Amino acid sequence: MNDQAHALRQLVSARDSDEQPSGKKRAARIITVSSGKGGVGKSNFTLNFALALKSLGRKVLIFDADIGMANIDVLMGVRPKYSLYHLLKGERDILEIIELGTGGLPFIAGGSGMADLFSLSESDLDYFTSQIERISEEMDFIIFDTGAGLSKETLKFITAADECLVVTTPEPTSITDAYALIKVVHGLERDVSFRLVINRVSGETEAKQVADKICLVAKQFLDINIPTLGHLSDDAHVMQAVKRQIPFSAAFPGCAAARDVQRLAMKYMDVPHVRSNDTLSGIKGFMHKWLKRAK
Repeated sequence: MNDQAHALRQLVSARDSDEQPSGKKRAARIITVSSGKGGVGKSNFTLNFALALKSLGRKVLIFDADIGMANIDVLMGVRPKYSLYHLLKGERDILEIIELGTGGLPFIAGGSGMADLFSLSESDLDYFTSQIERISEEMDFIIFDTGAGLSKETLKFITAADECLVVTTPEPTSITDAYALIKVVHGLERDVSFRLVINRVSGETEAKQVADKICLVAKQFLDINIPTLGHLSDDAHVMQAVKRQIPFSAAFPGCAAARDVQRLAMKYMDVPHVRSNDTLSGIKGFMHKWLKRAK
């Protein structure tokens, strides 16, 4: 048994001190990270946000759900041996397709399997759900890095999740497209919770200006309040880390962007997470809503 397989089996079998006293298994919170357009640093944020949560003692799994543009593995310089495709074809089980990236961060590469996920038979979907449940019961968060824009696949993920973190930048087109994403999702599923992440800003003032533009329009035309989770500085170290295929928070832990994402993760953990009125939560609730939306 190789080291990675052994580590993953330990991850699933482990029972630590934070297990609920009632004996109930934890229900991972399902988060999607999305953006109205590409090129805003969504995947880079997802990766470093997950690492920041992990550094705070949380168990996090990234699911690369960006059809055709999956690159979480590239950002970490990891070449996955298996992907979702091998799980859906019954060639490997969930533990075998999970890769360990920077700092032992577990992730699932979507690859060509993402397209297959939307055309599964009922029995295959049941198998997929049962496999994901095996790992989700040991996770605090499962983060889906979705595709940018308004594809039907992306919308299915967002409307089924507990929460959507919308990444935008100060560019006018990015702001406009972020609001468009929120508007369409809200029209499909009013229970989706949003939080804004403003990337590549010159400072707190610019971040506030961007957030205010989106929040004011959302309140006026959609009658919803969208809190801002935080912002990340426009930091040259980020691109340097991308070229080295190392997450910027690992390559340059003292840089401005790394400090920002750590603060953002700490703020995220400080805010109580209120679940909807649905009786199902975690991955079961996610799949229930996902399948309903898929019909």
